Amino acid sequence: MPARPLPAPTTSSTAVRAAFLTVKDAADYLGLSPHTLYVWRHRRQGPPSFRMVMYRVEALDAWVSEQEQADSRSNPALNPLSVRPQERSARFTTA
Repeated sequence: MPARPLPAPTTSSTAVRAAFLTVKDAADYLGLSPHTLYVWRHRRQGPPSFRMVMYRVEALDAWVSEQEQADSRSNPALNPLSVRPQERSARFTTA
């Protein structure tokens, strides 16, 4: 699968980035050290925070490629119609 360029930031993704701060940026904004914010988070004190799940583009592309190879519609080797039917054993044939 060819590498795709990352999508250009849209207005909404730019707004999302402007709405959220990293720990370092939040600490600078509040005039605190990042360590203080980490300690407060551990103690469940201070401003609310949460973790955002991120995905690497390379990992997503690899996963999509694996899914394509596991699908009989994309991988002819897995297509059941491309396999010759098996012969019945003599035990099941009628005379």
